[in-house]
Amino acid sequence: MKIGVSAKSGSMEAEVESRFGRCAFFLIVDSESMHFEAFSNPATDMSGGAGPATVQEFVNRGAEVILTGHVGPKAESALSAANLEVVTGVSGKVREAVETFLANRD
Repeated sequence: MKIGVSAKSGSMEAEVESRFGRCAFFLIVDSESMHFEAFSNPATDMSGGAGPATVQEFVNRGAEVILTGHVGPKAESALSAANLEVVTGVSGKVREAVETFLANRD
């Protein structure tokens, strides 16, 4: 499974970003190998619609689940329309957040 995480930088040791649509980076983590790809979020400086644009970036990269701090209403609608599972209230390091998410799924 590919897990998308909003992050403050492009590392598994980065802090999870509380802002979904305006996160500086997002990571796509392979749940089986824990290999990841980091991407700068092109929606960060948008004047409006950053949440839905960020959702589209995650979808384009194959994310199936999103871990983040908070999701605004427009992003929430876009995530629902894309049938992505979303876990909010996530904090701490990206690696720990992914490991905790996976441990709680079993």
